[in-house]
Amino acid sequence: MRVVVTGGAGFIGSHLVDRLVEAGFDVVVVDNFSSGRREFVNDSAELHVRDIKERDWGVGVRGDVVFHLAANPEVRLSTTEPAVHFEENVVATFNVLEWARQTGVRTVVFASSSTVYGDAQVMPTPEDEPYAPISIYGAAKAAGEVMCGTYARLYGVRCLVLRYANVVGPRLRHGVIYDFIMKLKRDPHVLEVLGDGTQRKSYLYVKDAVDATLAAWEKFEETGSTHLVLNVGNLDSIKVLEIANIVSSVLGLKPEIKLALATRDGRGWLGDVKYMTLSVAKLVDFAGWKPTMSSAEAVRKAAEDLARELWTP
Repeated sequence: MRVVVTGGAGFIGSHLVDRLVEAGFDVVVVDNFSSGRREFVNDSAELHVRDIKERDWGVGVRGDVVFHLAANPEVRLSTTEPAVHFEENVVATFNVLEWARQTGVRTVVFASSSTVYGDAQVMPTPEDEPYAPISIYGAAKAAGEVMCGTYARLYGVRCLVLRYANVVGPRLRHGVIYDFIMKLKRDPHVLEVLGDGTQRKSYLYVKDAVDATLAAWEKFEETGSTHLVLNVGNLDSIKVLEIANIVSSVLGLKPEIKLALATRDGRGWLGDVKYMTLSVAKLVDFAGWKPTMSSAEAVRKAAEDLARELWTP
């Protein structure tokens, strides 16, 4: 089987590629290195340096299945530069789906996000909670989901949509753990925490996320379904201040914590979802998967990984 991974030089994508190669698949990586890195690409994968925002990105690229992970992951940027997220997360997804339709790709696995729920009214949040994104990033992911469902119904392109919680681990180059390490690298005595520190969200270690992705995909291929949506997250959550303490502890520091509120209700930035815990009951029942680490354990392991990669005291 020939598997294409868009964003295969990025964080989750490169780990997924490694696992697919290990499993014996013929793997094709498509990436423009806007956020991914060449050194993250598995040497056994076929690499195409392409920009999927371009309509002709898929010329000469063939695959039976595509994992569409390429996206701009910066939720904060989507608030100040919405056009970037429209191009990189909406236009790019359309181009991947259209390429899949034209070339006869059997299955598209779309990496969506917990941000499609916005400030969810039910937690842990199940898949039938309605869309209510509060960021352009979340809106772009919701748009991608709608297009996936439409391509499945209209053209028979089978689509598995995976709504990820916060995934962390080695090679991560965005998000709160990375930000804390880089801030402490600049000044080990003071750590700025965006928001009031009470924001609470789920964190999933990247190995667990890849395990969940592959388990869900393999089960999906066994079914006759053309469209399925699954949450991929942890069973618990953790506060931002707890993350700050874990990262500081891993680095052997005791910085002064300074809070930087962006909104009256203590969010880190406009469009920041303050509380997020996904229900993974549907995924557990469907694929028999469960996370092996709690959110706190995932954060600590990721901080240790990134400290080895980035920290030079």
